[in-house]
Amino acid sequence: MFDLSAMGIGYGSLLMLGSMILLLLTGMQLAFVTALVALVFAIGWFGVGALPLITSRLYSFVGSYVFLAVPMFVLMAALLDRSGIARDLFDAMKVFGRKLRGGVAVQTLLVAIVLASMSGVIGGETVLLGILALPQMLRLGYNRKLAIGVTCAGGALGTMLPPSIVLIIYGLTASVSIGDLFKAAFLPAFILAFAYMAYVLILCRLNPEYAPLPSEEELAADKDVNYFKALLFPLLTVMMVLGSIYTGVASVTEASALGVVGIIISAAIRGELNFSMLKDSAKATMSTCGMIIWIGIGATALVGVYNLMGGISFVEETILALSGGSVMGTIMIMMIILLILGMFLDWVGVALLTMPIFVPIITGLGLDPIWFGVVFCLNMQVSFLSPPFGPAAFYLKSVAPKDISLGEIFSSLLPFIALQVFVLGLVIFFPELALWWK
Repeated sequence: MFDLSAMGIGYGSLLMLGSMILLLLTGMQLAFVTALVALVFAIGWFGVGALPLITSRLYSFVGSYVFLAVPMFVLMAALLDRSGIARDLFDAMKVFGRKLRGGVAVQTLLVAIVLASMSGVIGGETVLLGILALPQMLRLGYNRKLAIGVTCAGGALGTMLPPSIVLIIYGLTASVSIGDLFKAAFLPAFILAFAYMAYVLILCRLNPEYAPLPSEEELAADKDVNYFKALLFPLLTVMMVLGSIYTGVASVTEASALGVVGIIISAAIRGELNFSMLKDSAKATMSTCGMIIWIGIGATALVGVYNLMGGISFVEETILALSGGSVMGTIMIMMIILLILGMFLDWVGVALLTMPIFVPIITGLGLDPIWFGVVFCLNMQVSFLSPPFGPAAFYLKSVAPKDISLGEIFSSLLPFIALQVFVLGLVIFFPELALWWK
């Protein structure tokens, strides 16, 4: 068999990257691309004796206790998607937007914050807001681009707000406390959400035609909403999940199970719990978690092989050389790499492929990996909205009116991407925004 190690780590890295790009262009799934490349390079570089080392690394990944939180939070999102809790929450939050120009858009963002604090998964939130909020804003005469942008950007807030699945995967990959990550992400997440709200309110103040005020008939109809019933269950669930984590009563994994119990009890009290709902939610959860696990297996194997090849040291030396040894230059190079990868790869793959390489560099520079986790999360916020493969845009397109094209969705997201980059810059230059609690 051809000895790949003879070409050296530099050419080996280029060959590995080229192989991945070529296989991805054939339409093969990322999980299988990374696993196949890892297998070929493990055997070609070290021989079959390296395979047991790879399998032991995979076992430690899938056997992590904290990983149990992922299916629990995904199940919470699936149950929310199939119950009327989110719909009633949206109706109840109209109290915030009754007589405020742009109020329904702000209300949409507030609902997005509550939903994100309950599940931490963007797909279900974007779809729910696309079903509930987008038609409402279009019916009231809101500017189309504003309505589309608010719905899509608001739905993607689940990436940042605890209990974010992105933060959980980062914590697993970087071997840092997920509870500390949740604390660190709290303030930047709300800065981002309030930046969205400020943009909406300023834009609507400067352009009143962008957000007409509701009629007296519509205001009267809102008075029939049972605010107590609509707000009680979501707020109790948020308090159960985040309250138990921040107070130290429960771990992240235990809190995720509490959240599922809370949603199930809420649905039962509301008379919405049935076998069909549980079955559909379980199937959706297994599908999502299966995708995450397979990508994780492939990426973990690839990073393990690359580490054995000496690739992580090679990448570290290359980045430091390109940055001239500058700390800020190193961070900027990492940000560019993450932004480019995020445009084309799923966030799970980006996290599992890059964090085992980037986190040791960050700690070696004396920077806090908790802070870097928040920076990474903000980067993924940008990737969720960025063309050509921004997943939030595709989620919204699946439920948007037929006359809204994918191109119109992406163009509507440009101001919100700019706000994301602005907040990303704030957290990079002012790390205390993420480390305020220390």
